[in-house]
Amino acid sequence: MSDLHDSKDKLAEPLVLAERRGRVGLLTLNRPDHLNALSDAVIDLLGDELEAMDADESIGAIVIVGAGKAFAAGADIGAMAQWSYMDVYKTNYVSRNWDRLARVRKPVIAAVRGFALGGGCELAMTCDMIIAAEDARFGQPEIRLGVLPGAGGTQRLPRALGKAKAMDLCLTARMMDAQEAERAGLVSRVVPVESLLDEALEAAARIAGFSLPVAIMIKESVNRAFESGLSEGLLFERRTFHASFGLQDQKEGMAAFVAKRRASFTHC
Repeated sequence: MSDLHDSKDKLAEPLVLAERRGRVGLLTLNRPDHLNALSDAVIDLLGDELEAMDADESIGAIVIVGAGKAFAAGADIGAMAQWSYMDVYKTNYVSRNWDRLARVRKPVIAAVRGFALGGGCELAMTCDMIIAAEDARFGQPEIRLGVLPGAGGTQRLPRALGKAKAMDLCLTARMMDAQEAERAGLVSRVVPVESLLDEALEAAARIAGFSLPVAIMIKESVNRAFESGLSEGLLFERRTFHASFGLQDQKEGMAAFVAKRRASFTHC
């Protein structure tokens, strides 16, 4: 399933830019002229870069941001418009590459300004935290196109917002501003537009300064709360908590606390 926009973009700049800021990996969706529309090629490259950073032991957290004035305004509808059922079914569309994003073990922060609609909202929800600029707008407008959300919108929205808000967004196609999104629990904080990236990088650097194995354990434990009952989730948390006592970082962290000094974690 090729995309004319993708072929043009590949001749110009990479669709996803990757860089490092200390122990933080920064990934930028780089199709500003198309409001960072999430074509199949973009998701392929994003998955490649996320997996590379996940495997890099010197990176402790990852930030995803959009180039220009939008995070991602949705899927590339121009590429999808003529696809048939068999096109999407036989190529395992969405499952083939989107599922890779959710398998990243390290903490991932979405830094959202402007539109995060359709696939853009779903991508943000795949991340572990959303830090939103004051101009951020979230929504699942797929019903306008005669389809429904297909990359987690009907599943992650109720878990983040509750059934009523999820039904509202998916059935009316309305957009939710950053302030409402924060009140509803979709985003962790709202910051001025001009300081969005700095705030996201600072949060990621703070996370990356702690023990990486413990950060991964926390991510797995919190995610388990959404995927299991309370008793099973508590057991998973308890056993993972017990396992943390086998880490050198646990010995260092508690010794530093007792000695009233800053801990120096070695991530093992």
